[in-house]
Amino acid sequence: MGTAQQQDRHVGKKRLLSLLTAAAVTFAASVAFVTGAGPAAADPVAECTATKGAIVAVDFGPFGGDVVRGCDTTPTTGYELLHEGGFTTEGTQHDGDGFICRIGTGSFNSGTQYPTPATEDCVLTPQATAYWSYWIASPGQDTWSYSPLGAMSRKPQAGDVDAWVFGGTDVGGSTGRPTFTPDEVRAGGGATPGPTEDPTGGPTVPAGEIDVPAAARWVSGQLHDDTHVVDEGAETPNDFLTTEAAYALAAANGKGAALDKVVTHLAGRTDAYAYPAGAEEPPAAPAAARLALLAEITEGDPRDFGGHDLLGDLAANVCPAGPESGSPTPGCTAKGDFHGATYADGQALAVLALLRGGVDRPAGTEERLTQLVCQDGSVTGILIRPGEYCDGDPMTTGLVALVLDAAGGHEAAVATMRTYLKKAQLSSGAFPADNISTTGSVAATAYAAQALRALGDGGAADAAVAWLSREQLDGGGFGFDEGATDAALYATAPAVLAGAGTDLVTLVAKAPEPTDPPTTPPATGGPTTKPTTRPPGVGPDLKKGIAFLTGPANLHQGRYYRADDKTGRADFGLTIDGAFALAATGHDGNALRTVVDFLEQGGKDGEGRSLHDWTGVGGKAALGGSMGKAAVLAQVVERDPRDFGGQDLIAGLADAVCEKPSTAPDRSCPAAGAYTYAPSVFAHSLGIIAQLRAGEEKAAKAPVAYLAGLQHGSGAWPSLIPATGDSEVDSTAMAAMTLDLVPGDAHAAAVDKALAWLASQQLPDGGFPGASGNSVNSAGLAVQGLSLDAEKYDQQITKALKFLASQQNKDGGFNVAKEGQRGSDIRASAQAVGGATGISFGTLTRSLKGTTPNPVPSSSTPVIVTPGDSTGGGGIVNADGQGGGGGLASTGAQALGLAAAAAVLVLAGWRTVVTARNRRDAAVGGER
Repeated sequence: MGTAQQQDRHVGKKRLLSLLTAAAVTFAASVAFVTGAGPAAADPVAECTATKGAIVAVDFGPFGGDVVRGCDTTPTTGYELLHEGGFTTEGTQHDGDGFICRIGTGSFNSGTQYPTPATEDCVLTPQATAYWSYWIASPGQDTWSYSPLGAMSRKPQAGDVDAWVFGGTDVGGSTGRPTFTPDEVRAGGGATPGPTEDPTGGPTVPAGEIDVPAAARWVSGQLHDDTHVVDEGAETPNDFLTTEAAYALAAANGKGAALDKVVTHLAGRTDAYAYPAGAEEPPAAPAAARLALLAEITEGDPRDFGGHDLLGDLAANVCPAGPESGSPTPGCTAKGDFHGATYADGQALAVLALLRGGVDRPAGTEERLTQLVCQDGSVTGILIRPGEYCDGDPMTTGLVALVLDAAGGHEAAVATMRTYLKKAQLSSGAFPADNISTTGSVAATAYAAQALRALGDGGAADAAVAWLSREQLDGGGFGFDEGATDAALYATAPAVLAGAGTDLVTLVAKAPEPTDPPTTPPATGGPTTKPTTRPPGVGPDLKKGIAFLTGPANLHQGRYYRADDKTGRADFGLTIDGAFALAATGHDGNALRTVVDFLEQGGKDGEGRSLHDWTGVGGKAALGGSMGKAAVLAQVVERDPRDFGGQDLIAGLADAVCEKPSTAPDRSCPAAGAYTYAPSVFAHSLGIIAQLRAGEEKAAKAPVAYLAGLQHGSGAWPSLIPATGDSEVDSTAMAAMTLDLVPGDAHAAAVDKALAWLASQQLPDGGFPGASGNSVNSAGLAVQGLSLDAEKYDQQITKALKFLASQQNKDGGFNVAKEGQRGSDIRASAQAVGGATGISFGTLTRSLKGTTPNPVPSSSTPVIVTPGDSTGGGGIVNADGQGGGGGLASTGAQALGLAAAAAVLVLAGWRTVVTARNRRDAAVGGER
């Protein structure tokens, strides 16, 4: 289950690209000899155009060479693009070809791969200041972004450009980037054509208007006691959705007793909603902003709402700096963030609340919004740092465009957002939820319509509203997506504003004029009695999920998952994740037995490696997290972790507890109480769980104390060790499960605080933020964490299970995230299946009695052979031998700082890195 990345996870999409959460920072050396992947004859560079194929460029400048580019007209992954583009690679001995350690080409120095063995032995992970970093640019973009996916998981699209640069970078990828631009290496040396049309008008669609009164009646029907929203099966108010309902009622009905009741209720909830850490602590910026806006919309006083000066507290709690300052503040991604904003909408609403309240916006707060504008004009939903991977969406773009347009002084940024919105609009008039979807999203369309109307694009706004009118359901509400049949408040509220021709910038609740009585009966708000248990059938189909995980196309010979299909190299961490999922569900005991026997009996992968080549137990580079993970599996299936695969993993963990920090060049111990080579909270937690389950409370005392000391005041844990100031769902869930296992009540308060923080991170659709966006992996882990107090958090668990079900594909597997590339991913599927059961790793148990290992299939994996390379000339050198453009400056081998973990970003897709802030959860593999 997603704990496979639990030891090292590859950077994910949106929120911070950063350090690896995995034991990948320094891996144990393996005795297997690693051979480099062979070269292929590159397609002629001229055949890769803006609409066909992709370009890859490798900068050999630090080694006295040029920038060499290659073309693949039919790219499948970034890894294959590199090889089909005419380059060769070599991995590390411990991790195989998946971790790209050397790159060579026949176009430079007779194919010599760099760095050479004289400077880098490629046994463990290379130094973070001297490794091959991976950069990408989409069509229309002329700046580089640090890749959010490993090369094996990234699927280049037509017109994309990849770059590999040797040297170092910082945790956000804002330094050390290529010194050449994407346009300089694109075929033809020119930019991808961008939009040239004047962004006016809109698609021609049948006219239509939203029935705003009917929508408002549906919204009113969702209010419990006419004052607040309560999710199905829950008892506590959903304050976020209650504010949404209030905005909708203000837009539809104006002032009145109904709206007053909701406002009064929210004023009474101000402490719980906006000040969850206490009145003396910084407010939760998004919540404080939403309440301040409500006060302004209803002509109340945001400086005295629920007993708080919301505007004063917002203005007083702006981050002076981000983690790059060396003294990271929890809740701060970068300078100018409102404390705890986390997402672009929270930042934008805080700016808007101050703007509407006549308060000067603190320096940097508006600029932070402009830093979220991607090259294509879209705005990313997560507060990334400058230079990080940027992939926006129409909904966020619409809101931020509204706010920056109202603030003034950001004309250039607003213009690019306006152009993006015009391009993103579908022929139906709708807007998709993200940049790869082809169907409409109600919320995205509603926000885009509001923005376009405010920016003067009335025709496009009318087309969007007309599409919304056709999506309105009989009861008056709206579903999330095109063709949805179940209404949702999150989608209905912004649709009401769009239908009423207003937005959060201009909305003011006015006294309504007399109207005729409604001709249709009000919608009921659903069941009048609350279910006492979760509705049957909620959540993903676990049997289908297990069928996907154990299918012969995925589980090689029924024994392990592969990191490299060519060589048959095993991903042992992912294999254990799959075993955890099998144990949690109990749906295929024979398959679980087969995997466990393979691991325990020293089964070898296609490269002759066994489990303990991965754990490093008994060697000089024993990986604490890997040993812990293997030991926990032994305990889960009632095998002996003191003699698993011929090794005493519990003794190995005791030996791996650091007495003090190591000094360079030794990277084994980050701090006293940490485990050797376990640079993430997740990896550290696995070691503790294994020791506690083995009854080694005394031996685990120092690691437990160290873990407890990493918790932020908010209740969250960071992703990495040493801590970097970020807060991560995955790590927090894992740390909570770990401390919950410690005997006694010493850590009960810390666990309770962690669960409260987890619940606060849930997104409106039930998902949770992770490395890849709205992450399946993070949602699965959040379910496990929240299930420690399942009665209290039943509402959040139910929503998360529904989210997981929405991400399950027909083959039974799961997407990596709601956004991004579609298709079933083994790692995400393992975490989704196991996580959906809600069983903690600390208590998971599955007897293998009565099971029988499956026989080894007779088929074998074919060997794939690639052809040789060719040579080229000078300047921009083409791997196909054709002439390039003018000379380019090469990337220098500067020793730019980066936490050791960041090097793992180049894992070619099978090893995942934890992003140090945000969006974690990798879309590709790796153990954490």
